[in-house]
Amino acid sequence: MKLWEKGIPTDKQIEHFTVGNDRELDLVLAKYDALGSIAHAKMLGQIGLLTDSETDSLVLALEGIIADIQKGNFEIEDSFEDVHSKIEYLLTVKLGDAGKKIHTARSRNDQVLVDVNLYLKDVVTELKEQVKTLFDLMMESAEKYQNVLLPGYTHLQIAMPSSFGMWFSAYAESLIDDITMLNAALKIVDQNPLGSAAGYGSSFPINRTFTTQELGFKTLKYNSVAAQMSRGKSEKTVAFAMSSVASTLSKFSMDVCLYMSQNFGFIGLPSHLTTGSSIMPHKKNPDVFELIRGKCNKIQALPYEITLITNNLPSGYHRDLQLLKEGLFPAIQNLKACLDIAIFSIKDITVKDNILSDPKYNYLFTVDTLNEMVVAGMPFRDAYKAVAEQLENGTYQSPKETKHTHEGSINNLCLEEIKDKMTDSY
Repeated sequence: MKLWEKGIPTDKQIEHFTVGNDRELDLVLAKYDALGSIAHAKMLGQIGLLTDSETDSLVLALEGIIADIQKGNFEIEDSFEDVHSKIEYLLTVKLGDAGKKIHTARSRNDQVLVDVNLYLKDVVTELKEQVKTLFDLMMESAEKYQNVLLPGYTHLQIAMPSSFGMWFSAYAESLIDDITMLNAALKIVDQNPLGSAAGYGSSFPINRTFTTQELGFKTLKYNSVAAQMSRGKSEKTVAFAMSSVASTLSKFSMDVCLYMSQNFGFIGLPSHLTTGSSIMPHKKNPDVFELIRGKCNKIQALPYEITLITNNLPSGYHRDLQLLKEGLFPAIQNLKACLDIAIFSIKDITVKDNILSDPKYNYLFTVDTLNEMVVAGMPFRDAYKAVAEQLENGTYQSPKETKHTHEGSINNLCLEEIKDKMTDSY
């Protein structure tokens, strides 16, 4: 069953190559294809291309298909090319000529655009909710451990004093930037392409404003060619937003793996979050965070994969665009899973007290020492040299305390301001 079938048989090898795994991937879009068809049927009824009876029967049948999809009773057999052909077939079998009329004034090109945009709207909204949940957990940990000191590093060398409050809230505030990226992606996909048909509109007197309102899109993608050119751009924009989230998760996971190792020993994970070794009975491996790191690094490659598929395509539809689903859909599931497991795990991270009592961390306070000299009247460069000489001759005495006051410093984390920023951005 092909929507473009003209009675001329297609070579099986060609069919297998061109369809690929589209049937499996289209299951993700099935609900959205039915929702798009409901809006389209109502619009066709409004402009007189369907009778009231045909419109009502199509809507009822499509609602039944959505119910089957939600129950897991919907499949796309090998005899169908994609989700569009399967749903049209079901409507035709059930309703006869009314089912055959559903494709009036549209193309698979704008069908898949609608499906993908509706799907990505839901995806971005769900990702925002997950990111906000992770943010809240990190802020709780930041408040709980804001006075527990932690070594700060540059070049992986001991640098200046930090704290677990600073560490957790740093990642929390970084998640706000990720929310901003997700909001930008949401604005891109929240545009209705239905009615652009194959990319050049329709001679039928369709009402695109009506379907925009029915489908809950914020605005219309007015120009039909621009609507078609959004295929690839929408996916890439969402991929960049996902990459932003993945970057934050990957870096945090690397810190967890590093800080948990015996050479650092700053944090601990309970047994249920670790795995063992087949030959080393002492091992407690942070596999969860290693896999978050690996999966999120893979996700960060996605925008560039999409760019390479789409960057030299002229305007109009091209079959290359079908390949975008192969990278994007699994990446979405992986990112959701990474966020879920991070949310599950982060509350069980334990932190170590008195880390800085180890003498090797004395040098963390050299900047605080020379700053006190500057406050007492010594020029900065002279103070710098004086402390360097103390370090060289072994006479440096660490104050082992901090007196930082500026916004965002170790003793003034501005946690409430960070919460307010998330509220404003969300």
